[in-house]
Order: sequence, then structure tokens, then C-alpha cells
Amino acid sequence: MTVETTALQGLLDVERIRADFPILARRLDGDRPLVYLDSANTSHKPQQVIDALSEHYAMHNANVARAVHQLGAEATAAFEESRDKVAAFIGAPSRDEVIFTKNASEALNLVANTLAWARGALEIGDGDEVVITEMEHHSNIVPWQLLTERKGATLRWFGLTDEGRLDLSNIDELINERTKVVSLTWVSNMLGTINPIAEIARRAHDVGALVVVDASQAVPQLPVDVAALGADLVAFTGHKLVGPTGIGVLWGRSEVLEALPPFLGGGEMIETVTMARSTYAQAPHKFEAGTPPIAQAVGLGAAIDYLSAIGMAKVAAHEQAITAYALTRLREVGGLTILGPAEAVDRGGAISFELEGVHPHDVSQILDSLGIAVRAGHHCAKPAHHRFGVQSSTRASFYLYTTPAEVDALIEGLDQTKRFFKVA
Repeated sequence: MTVETTALQGLLDVERIRADFPILARRLDGDRPLVYLDSANTSHKPQQVIDALSEHYAMHNANVARAVHQLGAEATAAFEESRDKVAAFIGAPSRDEVIFTKNASEALNLVANTLAWARGALEIGDGDEVVITEMEHHSNIVPWQLLTERKGATLRWFGLTDEGRLDLSNIDELINERTKVVSLTWVSNMLGTINPIAEIARRAHDVGALVVVDASQAVPQLPVDVAALGADLVAFTGHKLVGPTGIGVLWGRSEVLEALPPFLGGGEMIETVTMARSTYAQAPHKFEAGTPPIAQAVGLGAAIDYLSAIGMAKVAAHEQAITAYALTRLREVGGLTILGPAEAVDRGGAISFELEGVHPHDVSQILDSLGIAVRAGHHCAKPAHHRFGVQSSTRASFYLYTTPAEVDALIEGLDQTKRFFKVA
């Protein structure tokens, strides 16, 4: 037994956890057990979340904040209770700082678009600068490209070291008196890198810039305290933290949300409407036009209950240990190159790699024939791939239900892939 597998013992009762996830018992073609190593893409859902969704639709289905009948009151209470759960889970000082969106991409677009329309201290214009990083998901690149193009501002970015970490050597030059926004990922979905948010936020705040964090990979893996993080706005998504698809979250400091204009117009985001003009509700409702993702929010609340009962410190420890074990085993595979940090230090549970002589899509296809689910492609991080001179990669990613045996299956699958394609 290796040091890494020994370290995993006692962190989580993974077999008990796995019993909560019906899909993990599936047999695939050829009666092969499912080995799911694609949780950075989307996580699976425990029965408790599935039951919460089913119960809501079966017994409490109604629109929220619009009806005085009993079902409407029950749906509204459940929806707002989920907001309370999210606020507590991420350490938000106020529940009114929690905005529900349909995903993290919408949350980031909400920020970029409302900043494009903002006036006063938040206004962005000619000569201003927005700073991002070369490791961002496209959802944290494209909105800022659109913003800077429309406003005549300049988009700048941190580069990457050969190890796959942010190159902060020019931080004082890159974040300067012209910087209005610094937006970056907390944990890279491709490289697995955990970025020093607090350090970067201090520099950004020194020059009066807003700090926006894409926490889509961080919130599922790490204990989170947004009040201590140093960010002004934080986006994440529900489907990566054992919750449903169709639900995301934007957290923002109250004074920032108050200063931003509405994103979408419609029902529930208004205070009053006349034919001449409208006035708007306070946050969070100012940013939640129309019927929200009600059942999805209820499911997200159930997901948070599930993870909270386990303890995010334990989830993080398991994630680090299983990733360390995977990194050790992957280094045994000849011709395999890891993209990103090769050690499990300041690193999340996604590992992208190249297998010499085999296209990532072929790697994924062979692994899939063995019942092993990984992702192949650019992972919505084309600039990061370009930085390392590759068009695409294979990515294995782990979560609280991943076992060492599944990592071993991946290694055996890669060996079979090499034999199939006759590569050394």
C-alpha cells in the first residue's frame, strides 16, 4: 500500500458516500462498472438531491413571490431557504448578497454587462484596463473581451509559468492605476492550479480595482469564506457541487451590488413600473428577473446540506489526497506529460495530460470502451492550451466519491491505450 492510499484512509467513508449516488452503481456496455473521472465537468448527484427535486415538483410546485396561496408560500419559503443555505455555506455576511443565476457563465456575464452600463465610480471607459489570466475558462474571457471592445478599454492578462502557475513577476505593472477590474479563476479547470486570490486582491484593491472570482471549481472542493477571500464578486455553479444543472450563484459585496444597474428587465426585479419609467428592487431581486430556477435552487440547497453534513474540510483533504495519488500513478505512465503542477500543492482535482502518439479524443474513446469516463478537448480553456503548445488534452478529474481503485483503473486503461496504438 502506498503512502498516498494510506493517507486516504480515515478522511472520508467513500464507500458509504458512493452508496448515496445511484449512477455510480451503473454497469456500462460490456457489463463494465462505471469509473467516473469527469467531475470537473459535472458532478454526480446523491439520492438526497434527487429526492429533493422530485419532492418539490410532486408536492410544492408553484411560482415564487407571486401567489398568496399555500403552494406559492411553500415554494417561496423553500427557494429563499436555499438562499440562506448558500449564504451560510460560503460565509456571506448577508443573504441579500446571494443572487441566483442559471450558471456561473451567466453570473460572470451579469457582472461584465452591468459594469458596461455602470456610472460613477464603477464606470469603465477609454483608457481603463481589465486584467484576467491566461488560464481562464472562456466564460471568464469572452465577457471581458466584449466589455473592453464596447467601452474602449484595454484587456490585459497574467501569463503562466512552465509549471502552470500564474506568473506574478509583473503584478505591480499589470495591476496599475488604470485597472478597473481584475477577474480570475480561483482553481483552474484545466491545470488544477489554486491561485493566491488574497494576494492578488490586495494589490487590486490598492489601486481601487474590483476583484471578480470564478469559483466554479473551488466551491465544490474547498471550504469557502467569501468575507475573508478578498474578492468583491464571486461566481460559481451548482452542478459541480453535487447539485442540479440550471442553477448558479453570484455573490457580491452589498455596496457593489447596490451600485450596479439591473441586468435583465422583467417581473420581480422592479419596485414600481409606469409607462414612463421604472424603479428597481434591492439586491438580490434586482438581478433576478422573471421566474427563477426554483426547483434547481431547492436542489442546490439539498446539495449544500449533503456536503455540509460531510464537512468541506474533509472533502478538501480527500480531494488533495486522491489527486496526489493520481499524480504519482500518472508519472509511472511512459510518454505521458502532465499539463499543470505536477505536485499536489496548491492544486485542485483536475489533471490534464498528453499521451505521446495518441490524440486525446482517441485516449478518451479507448478509456470509454473500458467504462472510464474522462474529458478530451480544450476544456473551454483554449488560451491555456495554446500557452503549452497543444491543441487539446485528456483530463481526469476527481471528487469526494473517487477511490484509489478508480485511479488504478485509469492507469491500466492508459496502458491498454498505448498497447492498442502501439506506442512506447
